[in-house]
Amino acid sequence: MKRPPLIPVIIGTGFGAGFWPWGPGTAGAVLATVIWLALSSVMGQTALIAVTAALIVVFTILGTWATARLEPFWGEDPSRIVADEMVGVWIPLLLASEWKTALAALLLFRFFDILKPLGIRKLDERPGAFWVMGDDIAAGIYSAIVLGAALGVAHYLN
Repeated sequence: MKRPPLIPVIIGTGFGAGFWPWGPGTAGAVLATVIWLALSSVMGQTALIAVTAALIVVFTILGTWATARLEPFWGEDPSRIVADEMVGVWIPLLLASEWKTALAALLLFRFFDILKPLGIRKLDERPGAFWVMGDDIAAGIYSAIVLGAALGVAHYLN
């Protein structure tokens, strides 16, 4: 049996996080949050937003490419591919400013990603590499909306 190509494996599995046996999607989302936390400790808020947005765009493109290369080896939407969870959690992290809001972003994203409400399941059922990414992008957008509303209410109450 042929082995899948290494570079798509590295990208698609989120540098190996997708091989975590107990919840690879959560492992990918946690890794992406840890990357964001590390970045937040060495750069200002404006640069952090710009870098996070760049990560979203770059990993959406690379994740789609890697998924298309890996599906012939691992099947459609394999759980080992977690680049989609990384992109998804970075979306609400655009609104985060410290570890507490980063944790809220992670929890909200996993809620929407696991339960797949509000049309996310329909996106998840669509075939093709982009849609592997697409349902997590939608989960990230819903998470950002909820997080943004919560932050707005918290700001209003203070």
